[in-house]
Amino acid sequence: MPKINFNNRKVNYLIEGRGQVLVLLHGFCEDSSMWDDFIATFSQNKIIRIDLPGFGQSESMEKPTVEVMAEIVKEVLDFLEIKKCTLVGHSMGGYVALAFAKKYESNLDGLGLFHSHPYADSLDKKSNRFKSIEFIRKNGHIHFIKQLIPKLFPVSFLSSNRFLINKMVHRASSFSSEGIIGGLEMMMNRPGQSEVLRKINCPVLFIVGREDEVIPMENSMNQTALPALAHIHILDNVGHMGIFEATKQTQKIIKEFLSFLHLNTSDS
Repeated sequence: MPKINFNNRKVNYLIEGRGQVLVLLHGFCEDSSMWDDFIATFSQNKIIRIDLPGFGQSESMEKPTVEVMAEIVKEVLDFLEIKKCTLVGHSMGGYVALAFAKKYESNLDGLGLFHSHPYADSLDKKSNRFKSIEFIRKNGHIHFIKQLIPKLFPVSFLSSNRFLINKMVHRASSFSSEGIIGGLEMMMNRPGQSEVLRKINCPVLFIVGREDEVIPMENSMNQTALPALAHIHILDNVGHMGIFEATKQTQKIIKEFLSFLHLNTSDS
């Protein structure tokens, strides 16, 4: 798999297809493989997937920040000589996408927040992340992963999708404790990015799961009023993992957003 070097750390990415560029960023304890089946219908697009540091085949970094991760995304795009893209981030990937938008908005045709939001962690959330870090340091990350992954899905989805859950647990277990702790620290210390959405000039896509227990519904809904131009989709009976829970529906949503951007760009 192709890699670049960033501050002496290897960063893995995948690129396939040709056409309008769509960059996909995975969430916490996920990697680029989460999009394997999802991208099958995007035959008219050039798809770039990046393993964020500490996940997949990218090396971990000491005390990573969303700003540094945004720089890594830009480094990959520069290496591939890509000037414009639509950037869609799932959960933690959305935090990185917002940091990218803050610094490199001129490189964006559109921004997508897939079960994500621009708000900093609450004190309770910070406390829970700190407890998770301490748990991993004491017990190892595999026990943490086994508890985390099932919580990303509604109970109704778990019972009939055990193979998927076990596959995700197995994959995440292959990551290092250092990388997972780095992700927790990055999310815990990230700044609020509401102003990015208030000031952004490109269209913003919001995909919200009504049953999402990871992202508070209040945060999911409040953010939709921030940008000047928003495409908002509230999915019933969907939790935090619409990529798997509502694959066809979320594929269609992103494809329609790309079509809108393409028409808008062509007309301008």
